[in-house]
Amino acid sequence: MKKFMDILEKYLSPLGAKLGKQRHLQALSNGMMMTLPLLVIGSIFMILNNPPINLETVDMNTTNVFIRFLINWKQWALANSEWILAPYNMTFGMLGLMTAFSVAYCLAKSYKMNAAVNGIMSMSVFLLVCSKVVQVPVGEEMTIPAITSQYLTSDGLFVALILSFLCVEINRMVDKLGIKVKFPSSVPSMVGTFVNSLLPLFIDIVVIYGVNLLLISSIGKTIPEAIMALLTPAIDVGNNIWVYAGIIMFSNILWFFGINGTSVVFSIVFMIGLAGTGANAALVVKGLEPTNPMNLQLFRYAMLGGAGGTLGLILLMWKSKSAKLKSLARISIVPGICSINEPITFGVPMAFNPILAIPYILTPSICVVLGYYAQVLGLIRPGYIADPSFIPFFVQAWMSGMDFRNVIFMFLCIALSVVFYYPFFKIYEKQLVEEELKETKEEDDFEW
Repeated sequence: MKKFMDILEKYLSPLGAKLGKQRHLQALSNGMMMTLPLLVIGSIFMILNNPPINLETVDMNTTNVFIRFLINWKQWALANSEWILAPYNMTFGMLGLMTAFSVAYCLAKSYKMNAAVNGIMSMSVFLLVCSKVVQVPVGEEMTIPAITSQYLTSDGLFVALILSFLCVEINRMVDKLGIKVKFPSSVPSMVGTFVNSLLPLFIDIVVIYGVNLLLISSIGKTIPEAIMALLTPAIDVGNNIWVYAGIIMFSNILWFFGINGTSVVFSIVFMIGLAGTGANAALVVKGLEPTNPMNLQLFRYAMLGGAGGTLGLILLMWKSKSAKLKSLARISIVPGICSINEPITFGVPMAFNPILAIPYILTPSICVVLGYYAQVLGLIRPGYIADPSFIPFFVQAWMSGMDFRNVIFMFLCIALSVVFYYPFFKIYEKQLVEEELKETKEEDDFEW
């Protein structure tokens, strides 16, 4: 065990620490976190437009007050869907566009460049290559200009990430060359910012849009179409449930060594989950059932109690014979319900604890795999709503797919966690109880 731990610590700790500090991964994670408030608010209107009732399976003449309320809500939503979904379309439905700004903003900020200007440049270039102006008929002889939005949604998420990195790096290169106009101090700073933004933006457009035109003329595909064609195999690998479960396992191994594994893999699992949730949301908007099991619900299954799926462990600790574990359970239960488990990870501790390492590393991945197949088999509804983080897990469970069966499934995962942790917990508890008795005896002997 010691040799095995030494090997893992030797190779995984430096790798995890390096990945966690990698500038572009940090920008990706922080940038996507910036979009979460808009996604959550957009999801509220998605819920408003999709009450949990099927008009084809209920008695329209029922006298049940609650069912009548849902029927009226559904009929109102069907009649006003276009207006109800407008906030969703302009928030969640613009995920690619938002990400192009937010990720570039965070990356430029890490370079100590003008973050807002870089974000706007990235967003402009993203619009230039990912959308085009079309004429939409509004009458028999009249048309109005509009822009296409296919890649402005979650479909353009990967494209937005690549373009935002590329724009910032081009702007940084121009900045390092020192090609700037210096103004006297009497000139407002915004004038200098405006003038010195012209060349980087011009180069961004010439380089990136130039490549776009070359691709169109040579292979008949735009940049987003070409990138998505190249990324499809990689996305398929990431969307493989066993690869996904392996990523979650790697995260918990890092936590075991005291490294914030969630921050290292968050950008990957969140991007995969959000893309699947966005695809499901698009189906629901069209009145269809969600079908993609690789959605944000999977990450929720991995975080029942936080990293390591420790909510089951907290329940075991609640009745522990160890005073330390019992007291920790009482202060950790509320954060654990909201998927925050730093008190457990560093209080028990879980980090560098070989006794609890096996369930800590394996439990979340097992729950993820079970959750995937529960969706595939139709036992629970695939998630199509980006539910808020750090709210009680049972609220997340219901909100993600508007399906109470998902709440039941999460409670089953917690029960499974209790079973997995139990034998390892009893060994560790016995060790702690013996240490506490020894300390108590030493204190009594000293007082006597």
